[in-house]
Amino acid sequence: MIRIHKLSSITRRSQSNPFRNLSILRERSSKRNSRTMAPPILSLALPSETGRVLSIQSHTVQGYVGNKSAVFPLQLLGYDVDPIMSVQFSNHTGYPTFKGQVLNGKQLWELIEGLEANNLLYYTHLLTGYIGSVSFLSTVLEVVSKLRSINPALTYVCDPVMGDEGKLYVPPELVSVYREKVVPVASMLTPNQFEAEQLTGFRIASEQDGREACRHLHAAGPSKVVITSICIDGNLLLIGSHQKEKGQSPVQFKIVIPKIPAYFTGTGDLMTALLLGWSNKYPNNLDKAAELAVSSLQAVLSRTLKDYEEAGYDPQTSSLEIRLIQSQDDIRNPEVKYTSHLYD
Repeated sequence: MIRIHKLSSITRRSQSNPFRNLSILRERSSKRNSRTMAPPILSLALPSETGRVLSIQSHTVQGYVGNKSAVFPLQLLGYDVDPIMSVQFSNHTGYPTFKGQVLNGKQLWELIEGLEANNLLYYTHLLTGYIGSVSFLSTVLEVVSKLRSINPALTYVCDPVMGDEGKLYVPPELVSVYREKVVPVASMLTPNQFEAEQLTGFRIASEQDGREACRHLHAAGPSKVVITSICIDGNLLLIGSHQKEKGQSPVQFKIVIPKIPAYFTGTGDLMTALLLGWSNKYPNNLDKAAELAVSSLQAVLSRTLKDYEEAGYDPQTSSLEIRLIQSQDDIRNPEVKYTSHLYD
């Protein structure tokens, strides 16, 4: 749930009538007694250029990680977002102590059943982040299947949060579930370097290794892969890869990212949300979407660092909570300062 500064789609064919299944939902609803019918959901009734996102991630009362880091930016980009909390904690686990609750797979499915019972289960996107148990992750797979039975064009953006810097912070058995069951059904995958190594089974020590890891993951399922942070020879890179048609060579690119000398939380969750938001707006230009996402993220982190320093805090002594509310313009209309470089 805590991510170090990791940098860290509804398809065009469905945009012509992305809510084509609503007639089925209305038909089901009309069979109910009118006194028990739910009010209309405008985000379902009025098609948009963005969509409706179901975001299943962690939640903290204080601070910006998980859904607290992802929902607001997506809303700024025009998306309707319904959050489900995989855990609810007082604060993130980097503090000396925390308290709260952990949702299990049965409880997750009860929420899905409640939405379905009221014809509220039409989504254009599913976004998942930190998940702490095999039971919950297995139920997420059932959610993917259920959502695609209602909207076959559903885009599933998966941040396979497992660890960083050589260390797992989820149960080891989750790795095989992600590798064997989740990756094949994902539309976009956003691992960091360590997570990409766990999913592919080989070490990433060069840019070529990163590109090969992306190709390996394409073969398993997702058409878009973004390894959000790779440290090569002291340089921080993002490597993206878009396989537009199965069997074709993917379009691959890198973005060189300056390191910011501080430790941040919630950056991976923010990065994946931004990649979802911008890649949906630029479905055939993952490199453009990544440029916008990285530029927004770096602006947020720079503002965060500046604000902590102005408040008299030493950024080297503790993790920093990202300043989302103060960075609305940087999220909605980022100045593109970090450009992609296409590989041959």
